[in-house]
Amino acid sequence: MIVVTGGAGFIGSNLIAALAERGEKRIVACDILDHPGKTANLDKYPVADLVAPGDLAVWLEKHGAAVDTVFHMGATSATTVTDMEHLLDNNVGMSLDLWRWCSRNRRRLIYASSAATYGDGREGFDDDNTPAALARLKPLNRYGLSKQIFDMTAIMLAHGGFKPAQWAGLKFFNVYGPNEQHKGGQRSVAVQLYEQIGAAGGVRLFRSHNPDFDDGGQLRDFIWVGDCVDVMLWLYDNPVVTGIFNCGTGEARSFLDLAKACFAAMGRAPRIEFVDTPEAIRANYQYFTEARMDRLRDAGYGRAFMPLETGVALYIQKYLATNDPRR
Repeated sequence: MIVVTGGAGFIGSNLIAALAERGEKRIVACDILDHPGKTANLDKYPVADLVAPGDLAVWLEKHGAAVDTVFHMGATSATTVTDMEHLLDNNVGMSLDLWRWCSRNRRRLIYASSAATYGDGREGFDDDNTPAALARLKPLNRYGLSKQIFDMTAIMLAHGGFKPAQWAGLKFFNVYGPNEQHKGGQRSVAVQLYEQIGAAGGVRLFRSHNPDFDDGGQLRDFIWVGDCVDVMLWLYDNPVVTGIFNCGTGEARSFLDLAKACFAAMGRAPRIEFVDTPEAIRANYQYFTEARMDRLRDAGYGRAFMPLETGVALYIQKYLATNDPRR
């Protein structure tokens, strides 16, 4: 049996779909269906059980003997949340509870970390697993800090010998793809640009306030959600692989590239306007993110990642532009 926390969310529901497509029938989702979009994310692939996060510990004590692996995708994912006690409870406390349960019962744990742990990127984007390297990172927001706290805790516990049968954390970069409609303002830029083009025929991108970057030239490592799922399934198929790994493409692309890909996928001529980056976020605005993928490649992951233009076209033409925008 496989448990997926955050199973009705963006990455979690895509993982459940992929597991179901592989023939896995004993999938348990842990989530709260507090948005119609999250309910719809599970419509195509009904799960064996749906457990509220607050009930998971009791459920595991009752059914845990049948559980092989926990994919922990559940968290407060909004980077705008500033309530540190909430983040400590939701993003650190629950993760630590699952680590303890999997360690005590010799089960496997694959969990979601975040590229937000890298902060402004001045320390690079190298997924070095040493405590000293992790301690140098300075997240720009409390969400990133919560992920950083658990990554460091996981490494220290693993070094101390208290660890799940297999454990792996994935630092997801800028993920886009189906099943993200419930995320509101936290949805990927790809879907937001698609909506802008549909409504107004053009898009607005942030003007650069950094002399090293042109307007629209700010760079991100955009990764198709299906590639994130493939990495998780590979980890599941290779239980000897452990550690924290980046999950990006390893190739930074500009917001201008992303916008042009959206226009091309929609068969529209590009129409782009540049606006000032809001002062409230300007000081901490990231101009560059790019995952170093050496550790995952060296561990044996060999699949190519989907090019941005291909992924954007697939997202728009197969999902967003149809009456069935979910995987």
